[in-house]
Amino acid sequence: MATLTIDYITSLDGFGAATDWPGFWGLAGREYLDFLSEDSDQSSTMLMGAHTYNEYARMVEAGEPGVDSMASQPIVVFSNTLQESLIWDKARLVSGDAVEAVRELKRGDSPLVTNGSPTLCAALLAAGLVDRYRVVIFPVITGRTGYARIYDGWPDVVLDDVSTRTFDGSLQLFEGRPRILDKPLPAGDVE
Repeated sequence: MATLTIDYITSLDGFGAATDWPGFWGLAGREYLDFLSEDSDQSSTMLMGAHTYNEYARMVEAGEPGVDSMASQPIVVFSNTLQESLIWDKARLVSGDAVEAVRELKRGDSPLVTNGSPTLCAALLAAGLVDRYRVVIFPVITGRTGYARIYDGWPDVVLDDVSTRTFDGSLQLFEGRPRILDKPLPAGDVE
């Protein structure tokens, strides 16, 4: 059975993007970009929604770093509004129920990874389909220009078995196994 990893980048204040800022808020240094290249498993299938797809298409057209490796891996874009002509040859468009489509993809062998797409990720978390959650926090606050707020509407989640890493002296990675909570944990409860 395939594993599913939610993979996110976020500003310190929880936004996935910001108006007039470059990709990665202009802060992706060599160490982080090397990590992305090394971590890019070309056998994994990337999952994204229409808004994230449009953001990546903009970054590709602008020639921004860190997105060129996506052209060689399978990508599934979930949307009921996009047209079939996608920028990557290995990308395919899926309309309808994304949770059921991902449930079917998990029956295969190819690892699955999301990139962005907060609504999709929230639905996959709530359905219990996510095996790992990974987020890289960029040290910027984009309160005025930020958009694509990530966690609004998500279930409450605790990450177990957390690992951390720092890139370029400032970017913080957190990775762990998500556990959905029915209610907040009581004080001192560390299961």
